[in-house]
Amino acid sequence: MAAPPDHPSEGVLSGTSPSDTVRAWLSSLDSALRARDAVTAASLFEEEGLWRDLVCMTWNLKTCEGRGEIAAMLGACLDQASPRDWTLEGEATAASSPVTGDTVEGWIRFRTAALECKGYLRLRAGRAWTLLTAAQGLVDFPEPSGANRPMGAEHGARRNRTTWLDERQREARELGRSVQPYAVIVGGGQGALALAARLRQARVPTIVLERNARPGDSWRRRYKPLCLHDPVWYDHLPYLPFPDTWPVFTPKDKIGDWLEMYAKVMEINYWASTTCKKAEWDEAAQEWAVHVTRVGEDGAAEDITLRPKQLIMATGMSGRPSMPIIPGAETFQGDYHHSSQHPGAEPYCGKDCVILGSNNSAHDIAADLWENGAKSVTIVQRSSTHVIRSQTFTDLITGPLYSEEAMKAGITTEKADMLFASIPYKVLPAIHRAVNEVVKERDADFYAALRAKGFLLDFGDDDSGLFLKYLRRGSGYYIDVGASGLVLSGEVGLRSGVSIARVNPRSVTLTDGSELPADLVVLATGFGSMNGWAEELISKDVADRVGRCWGLGSGTTKDPGPWEGELRNMWKPTAVPALWFHGGNLHQSRHYSKYLALQIKARYEGLPTPVYGQAKVHHIA
Repeated sequence: MAAPPDHPSEGVLSGTSPSDTVRAWLSSLDSALRARDAVTAASLFEEEGLWRDLVCMTWNLKTCEGRGEIAAMLGACLDQASPRDWTLEGEATAASSPVTGDTVEGWIRFRTAALECKGYLRLRAGRAWTLLTAAQGLVDFPEPSGANRPMGAEHGARRNRTTWLDERQREARELGRSVQPYAVIVGGGQGALALAARLRQARVPTIVLERNARPGDSWRRRYKPLCLHDPVWYDHLPYLPFPDTWPVFTPKDKIGDWLEMYAKVMEINYWASTTCKKAEWDEAAQEWAVHVTRVGEDGAAEDITLRPKQLIMATGMSGRPSMPIIPGAETFQGDYHHSSQHPGAEPYCGKDCVILGSNNSAHDIAADLWENGAKSVTIVQRSSTHVIRSQTFTDLITGPLYSEEAMKAGITTEKADMLFASIPYKVLPAIHRAVNEVVKERDADFYAALRAKGFLLDFGDDDSGLFLKYLRRGSGYYIDVGASGLVLSGEVGLRSGVSIARVNPRSVTLTDGSELPADLVVLATGFGSMNGWAEELISKDVADRVGRCWGLGSGTTKDPGPWEGELRNMWKPTAVPALWFHGGNLHQSRHYSKYLALQIKARYEGLPTPVYGQAKVHHIA
């Protein structure tokens, strides 16, 4: 998320302007690719140079690391992709940073046989350090936007006119019954809506399945004071950004209302109050059979079998709630639930409350309980947690690309997404380590106070901070919006380095033998892998064939190796054909839905989509 701290650098290549340097490099690349000379093309990169491809060359999300991998990819993909017309877009710039060195950087455009593509190039001493290539659209199937937008009105007079409303009502009656969807998306949150909106514009018949009664209910049902921790500039959805008056941090009910509005305005075929019972692959028909129960407005339940060609799991970046088995839980006489089921703090005024866990949800729930008059609130911290103050997070981590200042500097949401994607995961830790050194210095007193209180604090296994923890494991951090102050003041109790050994009827016993009174126990203990939903919906065999979702294979805590180079199974072909996984935060839902939609659209139109670099499955959970 944090961009390299660039500043102008003179004379990167003496006597040559940055733009001329990039144009010369692109010309050399184009010549080598037209000659189908993969080795020469790879030699234009540094020895350890990186090419991150988002669909253009590989019909995959794939990072090639080093000349050998780049040459192998080109050797396999050049004939099919046939990349051409490499040009610099705008003017290139020269920059310098202690982490990245002296670079020449620029936006590029090119096309393949099937795709219009864009990218970002960084050169060092005349060779490519990083190259991002990202598909923007299908050559023969452009999106109906801008100059291609639909007319809407049909001018002239004719009998039996069919209106827009007539067509929408007809589609609602037929889709899923007399007309089958090409794609079915399981889950109706922000990820599903972003993808469904893109598939709608791509004219791919799609149904979204959501068990809640309304779009946005998954947010509305969370504890009352919840707000997004990411700032507004980071959280836009495709096609329809938040207005300029939108708050920096969106309250949960407000984002719920926005998602409901979005589903309607973007004309998404959204089946609310629908439970997905089972799905199985029909090998003979080459399609899924998805069995659902849909409750209509009259309350009547209807069993329906959908038969899509593509099935997308969009149930969030996490799987099922992780519920540790603690002896005695069945004897507890109070309320005992996972954080995802926490109803809010109001029922617990005057009660003793214990929260197992110390990440975002644990802190947010603790603060909510204290604000609503709980008698006592104690966080039980089992292991170390990374904490970063919200203002520091927005200033130093998201701010360089996603902020009002970035917008004024010409960094639009699209540019920010591409710039962030242009830094391969391999080099992100070094960049974020440098940023986190600034974080440590800026908030040194805050961190010293937390440690003095006994809070177990970390910056990740390699000091790369929150965002690498998020990518590697999706947990282990708290963005402080106030709860840390309650811990420091003692208003919220802290027991660190212990866990709950036993649950008693009105208390919990910790692993150090001490006891805490409890009327409420909240397990803020995280979630399993997304493929757990595939096990529940399809089968354990299919879930195991897909393997673990999320994580990079960094070999750090909760992210076992080997190194993958991209997030496991996200937004790209899995080991189970026609089964996809889509999730993440609002930024990832927005940006990566583009590449997933293009992959699905290409298959819908019958285009060849030979996948290069299909990731091996190393972990099943």
